[in-house]
Amino acid sequence: MSIQNQYLFYGVAAQDLSGVGANMFGTGNPLVSETYILKSLRVMSVGTPTITVKNNGVTVIKTIALTANVSLELLTQPLIVEGGTTLTIIASASSATDVGISYLNIKKTVLD
Repeated sequence: MSIQNQYLFYGVAAQDLSGVGANMFGTGNPLVSETYILKSLRVMSVGTPTITVKNNGVTVIKTIALTANVSLELLTQPLIVEGGTTLTIIASASSATDVGISYLNIKKTVLD
């Protein structure tokens, strides 16, 4: 087995994250053969919603209130998102919200 590491950035702009929120990496990501280690998770909103972050359905950050048009770093420690799970960010109110995530993607591959 070989392990390949990639440092990546993923961002979404002007998203309405109210209600059920948004799965930050879409469906199926990270893949079962991948693990993401999030170093930075920054949010900015034109409104003043409260942000909740869920990792595989478990609330890991709750009730972070945003100030309008100010960027805020949500992580104080790295956050691990294992393969086959979802990272969801939910806003308490409808407003255009930007989210930027810097992470390390650890890919496990099998060499023949």
